[in-house]
Amino acid sequence: MHDYPYHIVAVMGVVTNSEGRILLVKTERRGWEPLGGQVEAGENLIEALQREILEESGCTVTVDKLVGVYSNPAPPPKLIFAFSCSHAAGEPQPSHETSDAGWFTPEEALQMVVHQPQHVRLRDVLSHNESIIYRSYTTNPYQVLYEKRF
Repeated sequence: MHDYPYHIVAVMGVVTNSEGRILLVKTERRGWEPLGGQVEAGENLIEALQREILEESGCTVTVDKLVGVYSNPAPPPKLIFAFSCSHAAGEPQPSHETSDAGWFTPEEALQMVVHQPQHVRLRDVLSHNESIIYRSYTTNPYQVLYEKRF
């Protein structure tokens, strides 16, 4: 029997509406943040992201582009895939996972998202230039270990 490494796989989506505003949700743990969460067994990344966004905000989206891949090797190790998304339908509303949801300008969103890893991923998506970024980091304190654009 092999001891395979165990990683949490997660997705994050920065959802933009037709007016260029960004969808954020407010959570008890981290305050305002983009939407996303863990990929469940049997799901692909796109299905997981669409499910998480619907659960957290009541909105449906089109997943447009993969923008970044992030790894945090601290236990438990995590791989996070960040995507840009377009709003398809639904009005933002709180859920059992979120206390608030709403649309904000990109500038407002960058000020409101204070959890460092989430803020960096949001900034990466908003400044996307067609390349995909890979970043490895640790938290407490936030520190970039490796970064490369492809």
